[in-house]
Order: sequence, then structure tokens, then C-alpha cells
Amino acid sequence: MSTNQDGEVAIMSDDMSASTPPVGFKVIIKEFAKDKLALASLILMIFILVTVFLLSFIIDQDKATTVSLFDAYLPPFSMSSDPTFEGTQYILGTDSAGRDIFGQLIIGARNSLLIGLSVTIITSVLGIVIGILAAYYAGIVDNIIMRIIDFIMILPQLMIIIIFVTIVPDYNIISFILIMSAFYWVGQARFIRGRALTVGRLDFISASKTLGTPTIVIILREMMPNISSLIIVNLTLNFAANIGLETGLSFLGFGLPSDVPSLGSLVSSAQNPDILENKAWVWLPASILILVLVLCINYVGRALQRSADAKQRLG
Repeated sequence: MSTNQDGEVAIMSDDMSASTPPVGFKVIIKEFAKDKLALASLILMIFILVTVFLLSFIIDQDKATTVSLFDAYLPPFSMSSDPTFEGTQYILGTDSAGRDIFGQLIIGARNSLLIGLSVTIITSVLGIVIGILAAYYAGIVDNIIMRIIDFIMILPQLMIIIIFVTIVPDYNIISFILIMSAFYWVGQARFIRGRALTVGRLDFISASKTLGTPTIVIILREMMPNISSLIIVNLTLNFAANIGLETGLSFLGFGLPSDVPSLGSLVSSAQNPDILENKAWVWLPASILILVLVLCINYVGRALQRSADAKQRLG
């Protein structure tokens, strides 16, 4: 009788373990449940991302960027006075060229998010790989890599990006992503390398090297988990920073081409005092969207950092 009971208990425990979420996922859920602001930020960020990308496929970019001088500076919810666009209502009004602000906002947000995400992924992968390799091998390898990084970091990166943007032929979104990525991986590599150096000196890393554990296994299974919280924070902060960098360059006129909508190009309209004071519908929606996105990303990043730290404490 007791044997059957023990067997039943074992089966029940196996079923429960199979249906239980992984420990890391449970820690993340628990952290977001405690931090209501981070949870609200996550929900709002997902809603914005889904809305922007869905609407960007519905809205006709050519129509949103078509110039209509008859409709210049129409306030929100105005009807078009141009016979070509008869019956068209502008939800957020129009700009100086009579272009639809709402359409430009959605397409510009999609472009800015794609650029920010792409640059973050490329620079983070380069920074993490190069930083960890420099810390792992140390010695002459570390010295060579760090001298290259130091040289790139002392360059006036923003000015060089502006020069490349100006001289590159057939300039487009892909060109802009590659130009930004070519210069902004060095800071992340230096940051990751500093932490990885500390982890690389720990006893269990030395023991793994002595036992002949493959380098890739040591890096992925022993070093990476110990700097995961830093990587997560780095990713989220850089995502927000890259969105800000793209919009800043577009604000200055050195971002995306003039015929490609961007949040920065919408905000740049505020340089005109009359628009800044009397036509806020031209620049205010893009400014609010940038602010909300950056804040949401930062709050979500902090919650993920605490989750990673708690997972490390739990082992």
C-alpha cells in the first residue's frame, strides 16, 4: 500500500514539475507583479509597438508624405480642402506642406524603432563578443583590442557620422544603421570587458580552464550568466539611447533622408518659433511619443535587471 502511495506521489511531483514555469521566468513575473510601474510600462510599450507596426502596414506612406499646399497647417480633425484629397480627415492635422501628421507619426515611429532596435542588436552583439573575448584571453589580445577601442573612442564620433551621412551615395535606412553601428559598439565592449575581467578571475572559471573545458562552454555557461544583469540593463538603456540618437540626428537634419518620415524630423519643426507656440500639433505628438517610449523602456529595463539579480542570488 505504501509503495503505491509513494509511486503516486512521485507521479504527481513529476506532473507538477512539468507544468511549472522555469525559475527565471517565474522570477521575472514576480518582479513585474511587485513593480506596478514597470508592469504598466511594459503593457503600454507593447501596446505602442503593436499599434505602430500594425498601422504602419495599413497607412500609405506615399499618401502620408504627399505635399498639399491647400492643406498647410490644418489643425487636428480638419477636413482636406484639396480636391485631390476630398473627404480626407487629418486626425492630428497637417504640417507646412500639408502632409498628414498622423501618417508621418506612425511611419516615423516605425522607422525610429527599427533603427534603434537594429543598432542596439548589432552594437550589443559586437560589444559583448569582443568585450568577453578581450577579458577571457587577456594579455596581448586584450591590449590590442583595447588600443583599437581607445582609438575609436577618442574620435569625434558624432561629427564623423554626420560626415558619412553627407557623403555616402544612395543613403537610406540601412546605411544609417550601419554607420551608427560602426562607431557605437566600442563603449559597450569596454563596459562588458570590465565586468568580464572580474568574473574571469573567479575560482570556478580557473578550475574550468584547468580541467580543459572548451572556451565556448566557459563563456556561454559560466561567464555570460554572471554578467547577464549588466547585459540586460545595457541593452535596454542603449535601445532608448539609440532611439534618442536617431531622433536627435534627424532633428539636426543629418538623420534619415528628407523623404523618409522620422520622429526627429517632426520634432525639428519646433525650431520655428511660430510653430512652437501656435502650431503645437505639428511637433507635440512626436515629442510625447519619444518621451513615453524612452521612459517605458527604462522602467522595463530596471525590472529586468532586478529579475536577473534575483535569479543570480537564487542560483
